[in-house]
Amino acid sequence: MREFLGIANLLLFIFFTVLYSYQLVYVFVSLFGEMKKFSSKKNHKYGVLIAARNERVVIAQLIESIRKQKYPAELVDIYVIADNCTDDTADVARDAGATVFCRNDLSKIGKGYALNFGFTKLKEIGKFSEYDGFMVFDADNLLDENYIAEMNKLFDSGYRAVTSYRNTKNYDTNWISAGSSLWFLREAKFINRPRMILKTSCAISGTGFLVAREIIEERNGWNYYLLTEDIQFSIDSVVENEKIGYAENAVLYDEQPYTFKVSWNQRIRWAKGFLQVTGKYGFKLFLSIFKNRSFASYDMLMTIVPAMMVSLMGALLNSGVLIYALISDMSKLAKLSGIALFMTFFNFYMILLFFAAITTYTEWYKINAPKKKKIKYIFTFPIFIFTYIPLSIAAIFKKIEWKPIDHNIAKNIDEMKSEANQG
Repeated sequence: MREFLGIANLLLFIFFTVLYSYQLVYVFVSLFGEMKKFSSKKNHKYGVLIAARNERVVIAQLIESIRKQKYPAELVDIYVIADNCTDDTADVARDAGATVFCRNDLSKIGKGYALNFGFTKLKEIGKFSEYDGFMVFDADNLLDENYIAEMNKLFDSGYRAVTSYRNTKNYDTNWISAGSSLWFLREAKFINRPRMILKTSCAISGTGFLVAREIIEERNGWNYYLLTEDIQFSIDSVVENEKIGYAENAVLYDEQPYTFKVSWNQRIRWAKGFLQVTGKYGFKLFLSIFKNRSFASYDMLMTIVPAMMVSLMGALLNSGVLIYALISDMSKLAKLSGIALFMTFFNFYMILLFFAAITTYTEWYKINAPKKKKIKYIFTFPIFIFTYIPLSIAAIFKKIEWKPIDHNIAKNIDEMKSEANQG
């Protein structure tokens, strides 16, 4: 049994290393590689779509940040899809200057349905064909004043889908908001940035992206209705050999959950969504790796099959052996499996600590939080990620439905930065 345990742990370690070592290579590519400089010859016309459900508290600040863009105002039209709202989100959005489409359909709930409704309405009123592309935001977002201009550079350079740099409004609230924030900062700096340097495809992450009108036309609307419609679109694009770009100077801020309950509800939806996407696209991605010699397909496959699951296999193996050894009064085996279990978590903690530390170091001046909190949350980041273990298990067995996330941080960018620096 001891020999079996040693061999099994070694094989899991090798398996993990083979699958995910490329992400360590990504770190060095990001640190020492150079991004191509993009410029634009033409300012394109964009329709902005904002799916909002009971977002009266934050919607006006987003619209304000769009109107303050250093980009020709006549080339940007704002549309809010008031999706099954029971408050006055629609009125607040209209007062802020947006065109509002009200949607009431409780049989089809989710952002994907809301976006497709928005595109359908634009076609009905004859506005759809006026736009070269569409930008999609969540109601809690805020945009840096150069956001649209930076996204336009990549769009004008030939990218038909573009994602952006995702920062946060409330990094400094607590370890939960900081955990989510660090994850997205790492994704921007050490996942999407090296992808761009290596000229492979990036991935859209929730909010803050641009898609060409032609893509919506080719795919007959926005037909992405799984619980993680963003990654569904990204993987569908990779399978269709559509390369997604990343505009690192297009900075977006959003609000992260800061209570464990809300964070759990959000992330269990993501976990379930990843399972849905794996079931729908996993085999296609696997075939595409060899058929199209596509590294992007391999990268996306590793994205939807998180490293946490491999570590979970090791934890379950050693936990099972430990329980068996304790029941059977096999002290040496119990000690060996206990050490192996501890090392599984310790090694994973150190890997996560490394990513948290290097992300915090490189993005130090972009993180809106006091110095002490920036340092403190480096060490709590692995703990935050560990909470994915029970969450991922629950997602396998539990029926998950899309639920709205309440947002209540109503501030503009200047207020956000000022409060963080004073904290």
